[in-house]
Amino acid sequence: MEKSRQRTEILSKITDLEAKGLFDIDVEPDPPTIPLKPGQIDYTYSKFKTKIKSEFANLIAKTYFDHQIKIGNLIIKEIIGLENYLSVEHLGVMITANHFNPFDNYAVFKAIEKNLGRKRLYKIIREGNYTSFKGLYGFFFRNCNTLPIGSDIAVFKEFSKGIQTLLNRKEKILIYPEQAMWWNYKKPRPLKPGAFRFAAKFDAPVLPIFITMEDSEKIGADGFPVQAYTINILPPIFPKVELSVKENAKIMCEKNYKCWCECYEKFYGTPLTYNTKEGN
Repeated sequence: MEKSRQRTEILSKITDLEAKGLFDIDVEPDPPTIPLKPGQIDYTYSKFKTKIKSEFANLIAKTYFDHQIKIGNLIIKEIIGLENYLSVEHLGVMITANHFNPFDNYAVFKAIEKNLGRKRLYKIIREGNYTSFKGLYGFFFRNCNTLPIGSDIAVFKEFSKGIQTLLNRKEKILIYPEQAMWWNYKKPRPLKPGAFRFAAKFDAPVLPIFITMEDSEKIGADGFPVQAYTINILPPIFPKVELSVKENAKIMCEKNYKCWCECYEKFYGTPLTYNTKEGN
Protein backbone atom coordinates (compact mmCIF):
# COMPACT_ATOMS: atom_id res chain seq x y z
CA MET A 1 0.00 0.00 0.00
CA GLU A 2 1.31 3.45 -0.93
CA LYS A 3 2.14 5.69 2.02
CA SER A 4 0.02 8.79 2.53
CA ARG A 5 1.66 11.94 1.18
CA GLN A 6 0.14 13.95 4.05
CA ARG A 7 1.68 11.63 6.66
CA THR A 8 5.01 11.63 4.86
CA GLU A 9 5.01 15.43 4.85
CA ILE A 10 4.16 15.51 8.56
CA LEU A 11 7.07 13.19 9.34
CA SER A 12 9.31 15.49 7.33
CA LYS A 13 8.08 18.49 9.33
CA ILE A 14 8.80 16.64 12.59
CA THR A 15 12.35 15.85 11.42
CA ASP A 16 12.89 19.51 10.52
CA LEU A 17 11.47 20.84 13.80
CA GLU A 18 13.51 18.38 15.86
CA ALA A 19 16.65 19.53 14.05
CA LYS A 20 15.78 23.11 14.99
CA GLY A 21 14.96 22.19 18.60
CA LEU A 22 11.36 23.39 18.19
CA PHE A 23 9.47 20.67 20.03
CA ASP A 24 6.20 22.48 20.76
CA ILE A 25 5.14 23.46 17.23
CA ASP A 26 2.04 21.85 15.74
CA VAL A 27 2.60 19.79 12.60
CA GLU A 28 -1.04 18.97 11.84
CA PRO A 29 -3.29 21.28 9.77
CA ASP A 30 -5.34 22.54 12.73
CA PRO A 31 -8.39 24.76 12.11
CA PRO A 32 -8.17 28.48 12.96
CA THR A 33 -8.96 29.35 16.55
CA ILE A 34 -12.20 31.14 17.43
CA PRO A 35 -11.71 32.64 20.92
CA LEU A 36 -13.98 31.45 23.71
CA LYS A 37 -16.12 33.97 25.58
CA PRO A 38 -16.59 34.24 29.36
CA GLY A 39 -19.41 32.03 30.58
CA GLN A 40 -19.41 29.90 27.42
CA ILE A 41 -17.95 26.75 29.01
CA ASP A 42 -19.30 24.75 31.94
CA TYR A 43 -15.86 23.66 33.11
CA THR A 44 -17.19 21.59 36.02
CA TYR A 45 -19.83 19.75 33.94
CA SER A 46 -22.36 20.51 36.66
CA LYS A 47 -25.24 21.94 34.61
CA PHE A 48 -28.04 19.55 33.65
CA LYS A 49 -27.74 20.28 29.92
CA THR A 50 -23.96 19.72 30.01
CA LYS A 51 -24.36 16.42 31.85
CA ILE A 52 -26.92 15.10 29.35
CA LYS A 53 -24.86 16.08 26.30
CA SER A 54 -21.74 14.63 27.90
CA GLU A 55 -23.38 11.29 28.69
CA PHE A 56 -24.68 11.01 25.12
CA ALA A 57 -21.32 12.03 23.59
CA ASN A 58 -19.35 9.65 25.80
CA LEU A 59 -21.62 6.77 24.80
CA ILE A 60 -21.05 7.51 21.11
CA ALA A 61 -17.30 7.97 21.66
CA LYS A 62 -16.99 4.70 23.55
CA THR A 63 -18.87 2.86 20.80
CA TYR A 64 -16.70 4.46 18.13
CA PHE A 65 -13.31 3.93 19.77
CA ASP A 66 -14.07 0.43 21.02
CA HIS A 67 -14.89 -0.40 17.40
CA GLN A 68 -11.51 1.02 16.38
CA ILE A 69 -9.94 -1.39 18.88
CA LYS A 70 -12.00 -4.28 17.51
CA ILE A 71 -10.90 -3.67 13.91
CA GLY A 72 -7.28 -3.07 14.89
CA ASN A 73 -6.94 0.66 14.27
CA LEU A 74 -6.14 1.17 17.96
CA ILE A 75 -4.00 -1.53 19.56
CA ILE A 76 -3.27 -1.62 23.28
CA LYS A 77 -0.70 -4.36 23.72
CA GLU A 78 0.01 -3.99 27.42
CA ILE A 79 -0.67 -1.83 30.48
CA ILE A 80 2.23 -1.60 32.94
CA GLY A 81 2.14 0.02 36.38
CA LEU A 82 -1.58 0.10 37.15
CA GLU A 83 -0.64 -0.05 40.82
CA ASN A 84 0.71 3.49 40.47
CA TYR A 85 -2.71 4.71 39.42
CA LEU A 86 -4.38 2.74 42.20
CA SER A 87 -2.15 4.46 44.76
CA VAL A 88 -3.79 7.82 43.91
CA GLU A 89 -7.23 6.77 42.65
CA HIS A 90 -8.80 8.31 45.78
CA LEU A 91 -7.33 11.74 44.97
CA GLY A 92 -7.76 14.45 42.39
CA VAL A 93 -4.93 13.85 39.92
CA MET A 94 -3.26 15.63 37.00
CA ILE A 95 -2.35 12.90 34.50
CA THR A 96 0.39 13.73 32.02
CA ALA A 97 0.89 11.79 28.79
CA ASN A 98 2.94 12.05 25.62
CA HIS A 99 0.89 13.18 22.62
CA PHE A 100 1.39 11.48 19.25
CA ASN A 101 -2.02 10.37 17.96
CA PRO A 102 -5.65 11.55 18.09
CA PHE A 103 -6.51 8.19 19.71
CA ASP A 104 -3.94 8.35 22.52
CA ASN A 105 -6.33 9.93 25.05
CA TYR A 106 -8.66 6.95 24.62
CA ALA A 107 -5.72 4.61 25.24
CA VAL A 108 -5.13 6.41 28.55
CA PHE A 109 -8.83 6.11 29.34
CA LYS A 110 -8.86 2.36 28.62
CA ALA A 111 -5.88 1.87 30.93
CA ILE A 112 -7.81 3.20 33.94
CA GLU A 113 -11.42 2.70 32.83
CA LYS A 114 -12.21 -0.18 35.19
CA ASN A 115 -10.95 1.84 38.15
CA LEU A 116 -12.66 5.16 37.43
CA GLY A 117 -15.92 4.12 39.06
CA ARG A 118 -18.45 6.90 38.44
CA LYS A 119 -15.74 9.42 37.66
CA ARG A 120 -14.77 10.61 34.21
CA LEU A 121 -11.41 11.30 32.61
CA TYR A 122 -11.31 15.02 31.82
CA LYS A 123 -9.11 16.15 28.93
CA ILE A 124 -7.46 19.55 28.57
CA ILE A 125 -7.52 20.60 24.91
CA ARG A 126 -6.54 23.59 22.79
CA GLU A 127 -9.11 26.30 22.28
CA GLY A 128 -9.31 25.88 18.49
CA ASN A 129 -10.10 22.17 18.76
CA TYR A 130 -13.14 23.07 20.84
CA THR A 131 -14.41 26.01 18.80
CA SER A 132 -13.44 25.17 15.24
CA PHE A 133 -13.14 21.42 14.69
CA LYS A 134 -15.83 19.96 12.42
CA GLY A 135 -17.48 16.55 12.14
CA LEU A 136 -17.49 13.69 14.62
CA TYR A 137 -14.19 14.63 16.24
CA GLY A 138 -15.46 18.18 16.71
CA PHE A 139 -18.52 16.76 18.49
CA PHE A 140 -16.23 14.75 20.77
CA PHE A 141 -14.00 17.78 21.39
CA ARG A 142 -16.96 19.83 22.56
CA ASN A 143 -18.77 17.28 24.68
CA CYS A 144 -16.59 14.43 25.97
CA ASN A 145 -15.47 15.96 29.27
CA THR A 146 -13.07 18.31 27.56
CA LEU A 147 -11.57 21.43 29.13
CA PRO A 148 -10.50 23.98 26.50
CA ILE A 149 -7.81 26.47 27.51
CA GLY A 150 -9.13 29.93 26.71
CA SER A 151 -6.89 32.72 25.41
CA ASP A 152 -9.09 35.38 27.02
CA ILE A 153 -7.93 36.21 30.56
CA ALA A 154 -11.44 35.94 32.03
CA VAL A 155 -11.99 32.57 30.33
CA PHE A 156 -8.63 31.31 31.59
CA LYS A 157 -9.64 32.25 35.15
CA GLU A 158 -12.84 30.21 34.70
CA PHE A 159 -10.73 27.36 33.36
CA SER A 160 -8.38 27.51 36.36
CA LYS A 161 -11.26 27.62 38.83
CA GLY A 162 -12.81 24.64 37.06
CA ILE A 163 -9.56 22.67 37.40
CA GLN A 164 -9.56 23.40 41.13
CA THR A 165 -13.17 22.27 41.54
CA LEU A 166 -12.59 19.05 39.59
CA LEU A 167 -9.47 18.18 41.60
CA ASN A 168 -11.40 18.83 44.81
CA ARG A 169 -14.03 16.39 43.50
CA LYS A 170 -11.26 13.78 43.14
CA GLU A 171 -11.50 13.77 39.34
CA LYS A 172 -8.70 12.76 36.97
CA ILE A 173 -7.53 15.38 34.45
CA LEU A 174 -5.40 14.49 31.43
CA ILE A 175 -3.03 17.09 30.03
CA TYR A 176 -0.35 16.92 27.34
CA PRO A 177 2.59 18.95 28.70
CA GLU A 178 4.52 18.61 25.42
CA GLN A 179 1.78 20.88 24.01
CA ALA A 180 1.76 19.81 20.34
CA MET A 181 0.86 16.44 18.83
CA TRP A 182 3.70 14.85 16.83
CA TRP A 183 2.37 11.86 14.93
CA ASN A 184 3.98 8.56 16.01
CA TYR A 185 6.94 10.39 17.58
CA LYS A 186 8.45 7.97 20.07
CA LYS A 187 10.73 10.23 22.12
CA PRO A 188 9.64 12.33 25.10
CA ARG A 189 9.82 16.05 24.35
CA PRO A 190 10.58 18.96 26.69
CA LEU A 191 7.62 19.74 28.93
CA LYS A 192 5.66 22.94 29.54
CA PRO A 193 5.13 23.90 33.20
CA GLY A 194 1.35 24.49 33.14
CA ALA A 195 0.23 21.07 34.34
CA PHE A 196 2.67 21.18 37.21
CA ARG A 197 1.63 24.68 38.28
CA PHE A 198 -1.95 23.49 38.61
CA ALA A 199 -0.84 20.43 40.57
CA ALA A 200 1.32 22.53 42.89
CA LYS A 201 -1.25 25.30 43.33
CA PHE A 202 -4.12 22.94 44.11
CA ASP A 203 -2.05 20.39 46.06
CA ALA A 204 -2.62 17.48 43.68
CA PRO A 205 -0.24 14.74 42.54
CA VAL A 206 0.89 14.34 38.97
CA LEU A 207 0.61 10.84 37.49
CA PRO A 208 3.04 10.49 34.55
CA ILE A 209 2.01 8.14 31.75
CA PHE A 210 4.39 7.43 28.89
CA ILE A 211 3.07 5.40 25.97
CA THR A 212 5.66 3.42 24.05
CA MET A 213 4.88 1.86 20.69
CA GLU A 214 5.99 -0.66 18.10
CA ASP A 215 4.89 -1.63 14.60
CA SER A 216 2.03 -4.10 14.42
CA GLU A 217 1.36 -6.39 11.48
CA LYS A 218 -1.60 -4.28 10.36
CA ILE A 219 -1.08 -1.55 7.77
CA GLY A 220 -3.36 1.43 8.29
CA ALA A 221 -5.28 3.37 5.65
CA ASP A 222 -2.36 5.82 5.50
CA GLY A 223 0.03 3.06 4.40
CA PHE A 224 1.97 2.99 7.68
CA PRO A 225 1.95 0.17 10.25
CA VAL A 226 -0.58 0.67 13.04
CA GLN A 227 1.32 1.11 16.28
CA ALA A 228 0.80 -1.27 19.20
CA TYR A 229 0.83 0.68 22.47
CA THR A 230 2.34 -0.20 25.81
CA ILE A 231 0.87 2.16 28.38
CA ASN A 232 3.42 2.79 31.11
CA ILE A 233 1.85 4.26 34.25
CA LEU A 234 4.73 5.63 36.30
CA PRO A 235 4.95 6.51 40.02
CA PRO A 236 3.02 9.63 41.05
CA ILE A 237 4.83 12.87 41.83
CA PHE A 238 3.62 14.89 44.83
CA PRO A 239 4.14 18.58 45.60
CA LYS A 240 6.04 19.35 48.80
CA VAL A 241 4.30 21.56 51.36
CA GLU A 242 7.49 23.41 52.29
CA LEU A 243 8.06 24.63 48.72
CA SER A 244 6.38 27.45 46.78
CA VAL A 245 4.12 26.81 43.80
CA LYS A 246 6.90 27.94 41.46
CA GLU A 247 9.51 25.68 43.12
CA ASN A 248 7.17 22.69 43.18
CA ALA A 249 6.16 23.15 39.55
CA LYS A 250 9.79 23.24 38.43
CA ILE A 251 10.78 20.15 40.42
CA MET A 252 7.69 18.16 39.42
CA CYS A 253 8.18 19.04 35.76
CA GLU A 254 11.81 17.91 35.88
CA LYS A 255 10.89 14.65 37.64
CA ASN A 256 8.16 13.94 35.11
CA TYR A 257 10.50 14.46 32.17
CA LYS A 258 13.21 12.35 33.81
CA CYS A 259 10.91 9.38 34.42
CA TRP A 260 9.60 9.59 30.84
CA CYS A 261 13.18 9.55 29.55
CA GLU A 262 14.05 6.54 31.72
CA CYS A 263 10.93 4.74 30.48
CA TYR A 264 11.86 5.50 26.87
CA GLU A 265 15.42 4.22 27.29
CA LYS A 266 14.31 1.06 29.09
CA PHE A 267 11.65 0.14 26.52
CA TYR A 268 13.59 0.94 23.35
CA GLY A 269 16.98 -0.10 24.74
CA THR A 270 18.75 3.03 23.51
CA PRO A 271 19.91 6.31 25.06
CA LEU A 272 17.63 9.26 24.44
CA THR A 273 19.20 11.66 21.96
CA TYR A 274 17.67 14.31 19.73
CA ASN A 275 18.73 14.91 16.14
CA THR A 276 19.20 18.60 16.82
CA LYS A 277 21.65 20.50 14.65
CA GLU A 278 24.48 22.32 16.38
CA GLY A 279 23.53 25.89 17.26
CA ASN A 280 19.83 25.13 17.83
